[in-house]
Amino acid sequence: MSAAGSPRVEGDGPARGPVRPSGLLDVLGVASVVLDAEGRVVLWSPQAEELFGYSAQEALGQYAARIMVHEEHLNLVIELFADVMRTGRSWAGAFPIRRKDGSTRLVEFRNMRLLDDRGDVYALGLAVDQSTVRRLERDVALSTRIVAQSPIGLAVLDTKLRYVSVNPALEQINGVPADDHLGRTVREVLPLVDADTIESAARQVLDTGKPVVDQSTIGRTPADPDEDHAWSVSLYRLENALGTVLGVAVSVVDITEQYRAGIEAEAARRRLALIADATTRIGTTLDLDRTARELADVAVPELADVAAVDLLDAVVRGRRSTLGPAESAAIRALAVQGDDAPEALRAADPPGQVARYGPDRLVTQCVRTARPVMVPQVKDEDLPRIARSPEAAELLARAGVHSYLAVPLIARGEVLGALDLKRTRNPLPFDEDDLLLARELASRAAVQIDNARWYQNARDAALTLQRSLLPSHPPVTGGLEVASRYQPAGATSEVGGDWFDVIQLDDGKTALVVGDVMGSGITAAATMGRLRTATNTLASLDLDPAVLLEHLDRITGGLDQAIATCLYVVHDPREGRCLIANAGHLPPVRVRAGQEPELLELPTGVPLGVGGVGFSTTAVELGPGDRLVLYTDGLVETRHHPLDERLDRLLSLLDCPGRPLEEVCDLLLRTLHEPDNFDDVALLIAHARRED
Repeated sequence: MSAAGSPRVEGDGPARGPVRPSGLLDVLGVASVVLDAEGRVVLWSPQAEELFGYSAQEALGQYAARIMVHEEHLNLVIELFADVMRTGRSWAGAFPIRRKDGSTRLVEFRNMRLLDDRGDVYALGLAVDQSTVRRLERDVALSTRIVAQSPIGLAVLDTKLRYVSVNPALEQINGVPADDHLGRTVREVLPLVDADTIESAARQVLDTGKPVVDQSTIGRTPADPDEDHAWSVSLYRLENALGTVLGVAVSVVDITEQYRAGIEAEAARRRLALIADATTRIGTTLDLDRTARELADVAVPELADVAAVDLLDAVVRGRRSTLGPAESAAIRALAVQGDDAPEALRAADPPGQVARYGPDRLVTQCVRTARPVMVPQVKDEDLPRIARSPEAAELLARAGVHSYLAVPLIARGEVLGALDLKRTRNPLPFDEDDLLLARELASRAAVQIDNARWYQNARDAALTLQRSLLPSHPPVTGGLEVASRYQPAGATSEVGGDWFDVIQLDDGKTALVVGDVMGSGITAAATMGRLRTATNTLASLDLDPAVLLEHLDRITGGLDQAIATCLYVVHDPREGRCLIANAGHLPPVRVRAGQEPELLELPTGVPLGVGGVGFSTTAVELGPGDRLVLYTDGLVETRHHPLDERLDRLLSLLDCPGRPLEEVCDLLLRTLHEPDNFDDVALLIAHARRED
């Protein structure tokens, strides 16, 4: 059994022992006085001592009217007392009393008749200071009005976290009548809110007394079961005047508008971040396929779970394409990206493959009308219009594609293709905000894609021109066995003006030429072709190499300020030597059996087109079994390594005199020409044959 005054029960259950008292009577300070039939004081409580100023010794045995009532009310009080004693009717009223110190105070009285076991009659008087009563009345009235009229949801939970009071505002917020709250917990009344968090916070408040302020929670209530709402919940502990814990007071403020505004602001921030990211990530090169992959990578997973970048095949080939209402669309997939959606990826067209989509397909409609196509909620009947085939439609269904969006890629007024987007894991359907973002991404990417496809077409044309201008020579000519390679620059750069040539001369001689026109593109390739033609013509005159370069220098000076480097070699097998003239080119390498490969020391000269500077011819031995390696700077120059270091690497790779020439060419290109090298390479290796 607990000590007296300690709590034995909680909530509204029946008492089974002493229960801690409420402090309300202590706040009121109710004074108790018992009078006998003659009006003398026979009992005098401590509260009466405080209220009237007389001690019990001073009051007991005294006529109550003399020490409790002001003179002006004495007769009225005597009459009322007599009436209560005679009739037994209780009386209540308020009038001034006279305290021992002579002051007066307005006091409320409750009087009633008492009988003991012997039939004697007594009068019980209960007295309270009226100002205290009025203050409590005002506080209760004010609290009741505030709770009832407050726009904030208010509730009181007992120590077992059951509702004991709910105001009208909370009834409206929850969509549940007040009576249906009482005696139930939060999780029982609102199963679709985060009750665990609320109840955990309430227990913390009960245990510590420290309030919890502005704790956010999200969920759905019967008031609006189809939409998520957000609330700010504050909790603080309720105690009475004696410090007894009564429960937890809860205030609930609906902050759904702020919550949604925050979500929209965050979505806007993410959209801006995605657009900024797209600006830096899309179009880093002029490679068409890579640009398409960059667009797909940006779209997944921020915007879609599966993204495909499709271009009209005619556009890829450099032609304009217009589709009629009944025409199919030949579409080439350039890039596909997916976020954990293997079946949806299998349903997509493989990159590089051309597929024909009928006029009823949504992507065809998108590129034909140059307008977006959005299906927020994909149904089974929509899948055949999205997929390329019935098998692909079945794969999309298994992947869980539930929302679809296609936006056209438009650049300079021409529809290039479409950005195709699908959602599988993301539960939200595409909406208007997603459409705006997709159109912005497509608009920015389309310009980069258009630049890349025109550049690629121009590059292909230049490469075709350049390859057509390069020679095809026999593997053996005169006294030389010859192997050559031409390697275009990396896919992100333009075609250059590097060239080589092998020219058969009279008396078994052979001219070897390697040159490099500064610049790139079709102009450089065309200049290269003109210089190669001039070199062939001059070589037929059997000119000294230095004289030939002087003629080429004058020709180059008349080609729109073109500049080129060139190395011209004439091999004479009978003499076992080469005559070499250099116009600003890197020195060739001579490889001899039993010796380390060496860079030939030649007068460098100036590039062709500079003019005003003469050239010189150097005789170099090249006996049977020796090799001469001619190359352009794209083979050895990089942005990250010193030239001397790269030339040393070249010499070390050539220290294999017995390896076949074709293998040596492949080895040099594979080892030295780095993928990010922005220059093309011409390579020519000649091996002096032994006479039979």
